Amino acid sequence: MDKCYHCGDNCSNTAITHLDKVFCCNGCKTVFDILQENDLSYYYNLDESPGTSPSLNEAKFNFLENEAIVERLLEFNEQDTQVVSFIIPSIHCSSCIWVLENLSKIDASVKNTQVNFPEKSIRITYNSEQLSLKNLVVLLCRIGYEPSISLDDFEKKEKKVDRSLIYKLGVAGFAFGNIMFLSFPEYFEVNEFWLEKFKYIFRWLMFAFSLPVVFYSGRDYFISAYKGLRSKILNIDVPIAIGISVLFIRSTAEIIFDLGTGFFDSLAGLIFFLLLGRFFQQKTYAFLSFERDYKSYFPIAVTRIFQDPEKSTSEEQAQIYDLKTGDRILIRNSELIPVDSILIKGSALIDYSFVTGEAEPVAKRSGDKLFAGGKQQAGIIELEVIKPVEQSYLTQLWSNEIFSKTKQSNFQSLTDRISKKFTIGILSIAFIATLFWMIADPSKALNVFTAVLIVACPCAIALAAPFTLGNLLRIFGRHKLYIKDTSVIEQMSHIDTVVFDKTGTLTSNTKNLISYEGITLTEQEITLLTSTLRASNHPLSRSLYKMLQENDIETLDEFEEEIGKGISGTINQDSIRIGSFDFVESSNPTEDKLATKENYKRTEVHISSNNTYKGCYIFYNQYRNGIQEIFDRLKQHAEIIILSGDNDGEKRHLEELLPKDTQLLFNQKPKDKLEYIKQLQKLGRKVMMVGDGLNDSGALAQSNVGIVISENINVFSPACDGILDASRFKDLYDFVKLSRKGVSVIKWSFLFSLFYNIIGLLFAITGNLAPVVAAILMPLSSISIVIFTTVATNILGRKLMIKKAKT
Repeated sequence: MDKCYHCGDNCSNTAITHLDKVFCCNGCKTVFDILQENDLSYYYNLDESPGTSPSLNEAKFNFLENEAIVERLLEFNEQDTQVVSFIIPSIHCSSCIWVLENLSKIDASVKNTQVNFPEKSIRITYNSEQLSLKNLVVLLCRIGYEPSISLDDFEKKEKKVDRSLIYKLGVAGFAFGNIMFLSFPEYFEVNEFWLEKFKYIFRWLMFAFSLPVVFYSGRDYFISAYKGLRSKILNIDVPIAIGISVLFIRSTAEIIFDLGTGFFDSLAGLIFFLLLGRFFQQKTYAFLSFERDYKSYFPIAVTRIFQDPEKSTSEEQAQIYDLKTGDRILIRNSELIPVDSILIKGSALIDYSFVTGEAEPVAKRSGDKLFAGGKQQAGIIELEVIKPVEQSYLTQLWSNEIFSKTKQSNFQSLTDRISKKFTIGILSIAFIATLFWMIADPSKALNVFTAVLIVACPCAIALAAPFTLGNLLRIFGRHKLYIKDTSVIEQMSHIDTVVFDKTGTLTSNTKNLISYEGITLTEQEITLLTSTLRASNHPLSRSLYKMLQENDIETLDEFEEEIGKGISGTINQDSIRIGSFDFVESSNPTEDKLATKENYKRTEVHISSNNTYKGCYIFYNQYRNGIQEIFDRLKQHAEIIILSGDNDGEKRHLEELLPKDTQLLFNQKPKDKLEYIKQLQKLGRKVMMVGDGLNDSGALAQSNVGIVISENINVFSPACDGILDASRFKDLYDFVKLSRKGVSVIKWSFLFSLFYNIIGLLFAITGNLAPVVAAILMPLSSISIVIFTTVATNILGRKLMIKKAKT
């Protein structure tokens, strides 16, 4: 089968030959012509089949003619210049970047374009007198780069980026380097140069450089320690703040009284490494959204129908927040219903998988109630609004308290758990040792007190978790698991229960297995079947036609489609009916035909030819690769539960894949899933929820760790803790295992730090460790911890890479 020169898809219907090249559709051919006409054919040299097949429906962007909506979307609007930014999910390679940044060659009204590849976004500056925003969007669609414009974009606010940590890290690093440079004369004992000319100048310069380090870069540690003490909590920042204070006060005293150079280099190095660890801890993926709700998928506006006083009907594009009870609206094929409403005109086939997880579309007739979040699958329908968007069923899903509280507030990290005991222990040793030396030899008491607090400053402990988990965060991302922050990895290591959604999570959204049961069809019947399916736009019809499309096609004499029931076609007096069992059955059903009703929970398309029942095509969900291996491996460490909004039509097949005694719960509504997770947690379970849709959002938010499986990480992900690319689903267990090994690395780092502290403390409390030696050993221990955690996690990550290469 020929492949399209532009997009690389198979030319499944009619291959279009143009200029000795083959295209799958007129859209791809048009894009090719546009690029040729504008001298942009170099696009095809950047990559093989780099484009995407365009699907253009200009009517869906009519809302961009509404000035109020346009004004909210624009970033800049002055005189004849407008600037707008869009998310473009189809950006996927260097060719995409090249053609989008050369948009001005296609339309001279475009002044400038900037593509942000990680965020899959584009910022366009254009002449608003020559090009409207709607026409700009249509231009992008014509070349295969349709923007994603949602209700969330309409409400978007300027993102506040907190760069204070970067500034503090920069100040500490700058001061650390300069203080080290100023300390060289003493390091190398350049006595003549040092003593005679610049000793005092260098010392006071080091003091000056230390001031912004302590009072700006290090202030968060003092604030955290103060808040902890005020709340009667001894956190890890208490001994760190004490260590910083002792280093600064002792160093300042030494230069004031000309006792020495102090430990400003160790002080700056300590704060620099601590901030570096915090930077690793806060590292995340700015180009992914982990906090999406229904607004990220809803349209900005909808077509509203109204009558003027003269009773003439007209249409307008209305913002969905302006819709009121009683308004009439139009919903086109494949559009999302934004409000709860009543069907007035047209036949509706509503796909609620977006909300409930139920994969089978639901047929509705005039007078039936339709809920927000359903997608129309069968032509234009007219609806009457019964609730504004704020009161719709889908909006109420987000009124649950789980979405308004911090999910991880009750989680106590490994570092937090040991900090109280560590702080009490160190302070006790310091005061007891000092009291002893005040009695035995008062001249050593101050040095002992200082050395103990310096050598025992838990910088190595404070660095172990951030560097280990931060490096794992990077390794996970490299393998297409994008985690929200480092605390999620630590929580993942404690998981003992894994709950899976079924549709879209265990199964692929794009593939079905289809089998036929019944009387073998003749060649003429297969031709008639294929020709009839070709005329239908129903999802099941399209899937079945894709399987049968290699057969002969003939022009139908008659075609009829009854929404929600089935389709029928006629050629030369031969007729065929395709659809539900009740739709195709004859007036005298046989026992065999009636027996098929026992399987009504399966997804089936029944066939009758010339009023004689033939059989049915059965649709099975295509389960993801390696699913049985995942279950078998996870079962060794965690309980597995299936929690699905779909019916139990595939229960028997799932039971064959799953370990014995696995719980399977079907027909679960979004609230049911959330409540079930709550009950598990009340039993003390640590739950990881793995889902894919908005119907899973409550359960994802309630669980200890919520992971979303996504076919496109930039387009769809409800609120979650992590987004896993569907292609790496088979590696889910490896990620859980790696998180546990990462926590083991942290524990080994703690033991290493404890060993160092015990050795140092033995010398310090006996008065045999000078503070300057302690100040040198302290940053060395920090560096050794950083090196150990980095090397260990990279080795673990390399094992995951080797496993991927083998598979």
